[in-house]
Amino acid sequence: MRLAVTPSNREEALSRAAEVLRKGGLVAFPTDTVYGVGALAFLEEAVERLFQAKIRDRGKAIPVLLSRVEELHRVVRTVPPAAWRLAASHWPGGLTIVLEKSPLVPDAVTGGGPTVAVRVPDHPLALRLIEVAGAPLAATSANLSGQRSPTTADEVEQSLGDAVDLLLDGGLCPGGIASTVVDMTVHPPKILRPGPIRWEDIAPML
Repeated sequence: MRLAVTPSNREEALSRAAEVLRKGGLVAFPTDTVYGVGALAFLEEAVERLFQAKIRDRGKAIPVLLSRVEELHRVVRTVPPAAWRLAASHWPGGLTIVLEKSPLVPDAVTGGGPTVAVRVPDHPLALRLIEVAGAPLAATSANLSGQRSPTTADEVEQSLGDAVDLLLDGGLCPGGIASTVVDMTVHPPKILRPGPIRWEDIAPML
């Protein structure tokens, strides 16, 4: 099912998408890099559907997207002061922070591991979708595993087809560099994946 989103129908589109998510469905949507596909992070069966749709290795963790910094405590066990500083400085934006997961986060999201990767995307439609859904999203690129990450709704449809319940067409995504991933569960913290946020921007806050 595909839903085109324009300024005139955005609220209706988001309400429909939020309903799909709350019922355990999958929604594809634009982000600040590429199109993502997500499920409510706290619904384990929905997360399992996400793995099936992408033909994704079950041991490969899925990042969690939040609508704002203050939601961080919902998905992690504790938030070190340095993590708060990084989040306040670089969210929304291209920084993913790895922390110990909350017991509320299903093991399916984290690939059975004890940590969760969290980010606030810098895209108004994605942020509103998470907010209207009322819960964080387990989300990853909207393509079959191993394929090129999609930057248009057409590419999502070609890759995932009816494996996704709803597709929000937000136009062309900017593409670009995937987020910087910093692991805050080790001492000293370390960058797991380089990206747009440089170590020089992170180090002073640690």
